[in-house]
Amino acid sequence: MKLKMLATASATAIMLASPVLAENVLRWTSQGDALTLDPHSQNEGPTNAMNGQIYEALVTRDAALVLQPELAESWSADADGWTFNLRKGVTFHDGSALTAEDVAFSFERALHQASDFKEQAKSVVTVEVIDDYTVKLKTDGANPILPNQLTSIYIMDKGWAETNNVMSPQDFKAEEETYAVRNANGTGPFAVASRAPDELTVLTRNADWWGDDLFPGNIDKIEYRPITNAATRVAALLSGEVDFVLDPPLQDLARIDAADGLGMVTVAQIRSIFFGMDQGIDQLRSSNVEGNPFKDARVREAFNLAMDRDAIQRVVMEGLSFPTGMITPPGVLGNTPDNDPPYGFDPARARALLADAGYGDGFSIQLDCPNNRYNNDEKICQAAVSMLAKIGIDVKLDAIPKAQHFPKIQKRETDFYMLGWGVPTLDSHYVFSYLLAGEGSWNATGYSNGRVDEITAAITSEIDIDKRTKMIVEAWDLVKADMPYVPLHHQVLAWGISDNVDIQIAADDAFRPRFAVMK
Repeated sequence: MKLKMLATASATAIMLASPVLAENVLRWTSQGDALTLDPHSQNEGPTNAMNGQIYEALVTRDAALVLQPELAESWSADADGWTFNLRKGVTFHDGSALTAEDVAFSFERALHQASDFKEQAKSVVTVEVIDDYTVKLKTDGANPILPNQLTSIYIMDKGWAETNNVMSPQDFKAEEETYAVRNANGTGPFAVASRAPDELTVLTRNADWWGDDLFPGNIDKIEYRPITNAATRVAALLSGEVDFVLDPPLQDLARIDAADGLGMVTVAQIRSIFFGMDQGIDQLRSSNVEGNPFKDARVREAFNLAMDRDAIQRVVMEGLSFPTGMITPPGVLGNTPDNDPPYGFDPARARALLADAGYGDGFSIQLDCPNNRYNNDEKICQAAVSMLAKIGIDVKLDAIPKAQHFPKIQKRETDFYMLGWGVPTLDSHYVFSYLLAGEGSWNATGYSNGRVDEITAAITSEIDIDKRTKMIVEAWDLVKADMPYVPLHHQVLAWGISDNVDIQIAADDAFRPRFAVMK
């Protein structure tokens, strides 16, 4: 008994003398949670950013948005596609090995009808598995921008998908619930420890991650808790409850920056904010007039001229926006100084245009708006309601969480709506294919221009850069004249961060914990 007690005491003394390494836990928040953990279901910024911590793509972008290798170490193009050489020794979180079969399966899944990534992947007609670590994405003709389109097409484990009956992506519009909505098995730097949507998501470091020695990040655990209320979000940062707020209220930025132990960083985002008008339907759903006023270009122009974008920038956005006449920002191929300026602010002309179109007495319409997605989204919509009232348009505002708002757009159940669009490919094709092509999955305007559709198809295979750029500019000239949308501004990001952590802000608003260092 005495020997046993002495041995125990010695072991305890050793434990006390040894240094205990503290776990680096990063606690952060934003106003709206990821919509799903299914990596091919919803192409939405915060959702992609969350899934990008768990899953990985063949290629990725760093915080400066420079294209980088991820699961593919190298790639090359020929006349009918791109060949990717995969990293060897990469494993999924459950220990199974990554192979080319997983890549082929993931592209089949991304091209599924329920996938929100099919526009990015649709130039891939087949995936040829050359060997376990080599795949060729065969395309319908040469595709000069394919690597740029792949940064958010994440690779899933085929075996895990089969075992858990998630061979197809979640149908988010139909409110489908599958195993992949709350569970994940990626190759990324973090694995899902627990997931309670809209409450708390806990991620833990993947000790077997292939990139562990290549990146500076030293985070062991991430605790993400969405906080819808703006005042509560900033209070959590000021009190030390969280280390990082991705979207602090703009009116509190100076207060955050002045607080001891806190800082604030900003960057122009590759995202534009705008309103969509359904001009394709014969009878508006929410209006008091017969037919569809939005079919008339004079009405669409009137809505554009009613927007005082400078006032929105000054009063609503605290100066953190760039008024625009395009739905794509600078930094994206296709944004030009000629097309970026706003349409102008002219309420008198707007009223005259409405009268010419037969709506001198105005009409009523519902504006559908998210209240937890973009910087001051509901406040922007409230300002727009007042501006449209001045030209005789009676607007009923319906501001709801993004999880309910986005399906209304995708199912085309809205007459007039707010949307924001980032461009991760840095190429206008991404905007054309989703928002302007007649079959675009986020084109709830019903807009269709044969020449724009023709250009959208042609620029996926045009390898002459000058010729391709001219076609893109031509398409934007047509869109600018047709006015299917009401562009408002390009968004500016502001992050509030504790001095205890070094986090690199990125223009795509994605948190990349592989670069985050707890001090």
